[in-house]
Amino acid sequence: MSLSTSVIFDASAPWSLSSQVSLRDEAFGALAYHHGNRRLVFLKSRELVAILRSLENFSSVNEAIDAVVPNEHDRYVEAVGALVKSDIICGR
Repeated sequence: MSLSTSVIFDASAPWSLSSQVSLRDEAFGALAYHHGNRRLVFLKSRELVAILRSLENFSSVNEAIDAVVPNEHDRYVEAVGALVKSDIICGR
């Protein structure tokens, strides 16, 4: 059972890209591959990829989103939160 099934996403908390995830840039955004659970996730936005790569530099997801795409905050909170289920991001 994946730990993420019991994790509640809080955008005001610090999160990071999982150390088991590799990102491969693509024209549409990126492919995220989790080496532990072997899941492949299509990230269909370059902005979302930029947010994920910058999570370590901010004390919350909210701050990372506001630094990259301040005018589309709610959309990206939802997108980042959905990645918890695939263990693409993890709390820190």
